[in-house]
Amino acid sequence: MIKPQRLHEGDKVAVVSLSSGSLGEKTLIHKFDIAKERFKEYGIELVAMPHALKGKKYVYEHPEERAADLTAAFADPEIKGVFCAIGGDDTVRLLPYIDFDVIKNNPKIFTGYSDTTANHFMMHKAGLVSYYGGNIMCDIAEYVEMNPYFRHSFENTLINPQPSLDIPCSEFYACECDRVHWGVENMNKKPNLRKNKGYEILQGHGKVTGELLGGCVEVLMMLSFTDLWRSVDWRGKLLLLETSEDDMPPDYLLWTLRGMAADGMFDKINGIVMGKPDFEDKYETYKKILTKALCEAGRPELPVIYNVNVGHAYPIGILPLGLKYEIDCDNKRFTLLEPATE
Repeated sequence: MIKPQRLHEGDKVAVVSLSSGSLGEKTLIHKFDIAKERFKEYGIELVAMPHALKGKKYVYEHPEERAADLTAAFADPEIKGVFCAIGGDDTVRLLPYIDFDVIKNNPKIFTGYSDTTANHFMMHKAGLVSYYGGNIMCDIAEYVEMNPYFRHSFENTLINPQPSLDIPCSEFYACECDRVHWGVENMNKKPNLRKNKGYEILQGHGKVTGELLGGCVEVLMMLSFTDLWRSVDWRGKLLLLETSEDDMPPDYLLWTLRGMAADGMFDKINGIVMGKPDFEDKYETYKKILTKALCEAGRPELPVIYNVNVGHAYPIGILPLGLKYEIDCDNKRFTLLEPATE
């Protein structure tokens, strides 16, 4: 996998709207202005690609223009990083328009999560390490300040990468009901926080390592019909799973996991990294579903680390995809074993 260069003072990065065009809506454009100021703190300039701020209707109707923005951002030598505005629900529609050679031949940082899972698998097909987490609207342009947990991850992966990086569980968290509604009237509000319980090892012992790949479960279901999913060699990998704000019914999660088991997924991978659910009432339920599915598949020993700050949890960090991690089951530790960027 090709590892992109870190960000430096004086760099230029681009925002793209590859799914929802909500960043361009009049009521939310202030998020772009906040993000520009946050990047300025690091001496980095944020620019918008031509169609990124055209609003939800235009962006929805023109998947080819979304893909064109992505291609142009990678092809532009002045742009050193590509940040997704937000997720959505139809990034998979970009697939017919993606130029994988442009991505492969112009490696640079690419971030986002949720529906951006589809783009991460596009990056993986092109042979590029990408970064799960850190979209513009939710994380960079968070009201009041970037959450300290996210800021620490942002700095130690994309700006000042460490030889190895311990990824702790956040001491505090917020559920969907604790979040601040987006609007200029709420720009001085912070989410309500709760005390977190730390990582849980649902099963497994000792240490396992592997390259991390995966993303939002709902998007993985869509990708399973495409070559993006079918062409992945899952042997020895750590599977990343997290669920969205759509509050996935437990049966849907179980059916998805059973499908993976039927395809032999759990006989190939070395372990599972599962994010904290966005809804408090799903925390224990999803744990039971996951262990049930693995037991049915005859893999009650497969290591699983649970309650990870990724995706739709709050706060989140940035997890590079395609790089090697370690799950230390006995000590409940999760570690990136190499620098996130060059």
